[in-house]
Amino acid sequence: MALDVSVRALLDQMKAAALPKLWELGPQAARAAMRSRLLGGKDTPIGGIENRSVPGPAQAIPVRVYTPIGAEGPLPGFIFFHGGGFVIGDLETHDDLCRTLANGSMCRVVSVDYRLAPECPFPAAVEDCWAATQWICAHADDFGIAGPIAIGGDSAGGNLAAVVTQLARANGPDLAFQLLIYPVTQLGGPDTPSMKQNAKGYFLERDSMRWFTRLYCPDASRLGDPRLSPLLAPDLSGLPPAYVVTAGFDPLRDEGKAYADKLDAAGVPVTYVNYPGMVHGFFSMRGLVPKAREAIAAAAAAVHAGVTAE
Repeated sequence: MALDVSVRALLDQMKAAALPKLWELGPQAARAAMRSRLLGGKDTPIGGIENRSVPGPAQAIPVRVYTPIGAEGPLPGFIFFHGGGFVIGDLETHDDLCRTLANGSMCRVVSVDYRLAPECPFPAAVEDCWAATQWICAHADDFGIAGPIAIGGDSAGGNLAAVVTQLARANGPDLAFQLLIYPVTQLGGPDTPSMKQNAKGYFLERDSMRWFTRLYCPDASRLGDPRLSPLLAPDLSGLPPAYVVTAGFDPLRDEGKAYADKLDAAGVPVTYVNYPGMVHGFFSMRGLVPKAREAIAAAAAAVHAGVTAE
């Protein structure tokens, strides 16, 4: 499968602009660069937005609550964790995606602004996402949430969503569904074929992943922890149904598929969807990549089905 035409045009523009690589910028400048390179769109109509915070293990955790257009009264919930390699990304970089997911799923979406590395390395992000999930589920009424609650995220956020569902399995809260968008499932593991094939030139690069990993987990002896690498969890049975998305030209494609396969082998209902002509991060390219709009709509529909299933 060839690279999607619109994605190729975007990559060619980025190459011609000679933009510096993220690891060449450093964390602070990389965060600013991500906010300045938004490709999803802006100010997508939404029923309502509220900025709030929930208690965290170290400090209050900012969250943003999205109410879909036309919604009235309590709704099912969808807790979302943004991507960005555990180092970059925030509520603003994923605002358009959360608006679109809220409208498409007819869920009240709560986006979580967890602490970032290197200032707050592993397990800070896990602790924040786990604390936020527990609080939101325990105070669902305060968020206008009634009924099932789904969880999800993209890239690093997909990793965190997978980890939180594993943590919740033993003692709750009860999560109805998980949406894992090109998730990181094994940090610091051996290079997969997709990591080798797509190591350079397709938006996310192998050197970026090594930089993210080093900043998020400076102690390499911890990389076998399932809270870092959910693929390494010995048992995935009993987890909520999953919808796993990968992209054909993504270094993370194979580990996303491996996690979907492991869920399936454990008896977890899972839908795996690969978009062959896409690259990592394409859900955030909605403004320029038509296929991204189709993929987001399908993912949102899957979340809606997951929280309304009998």
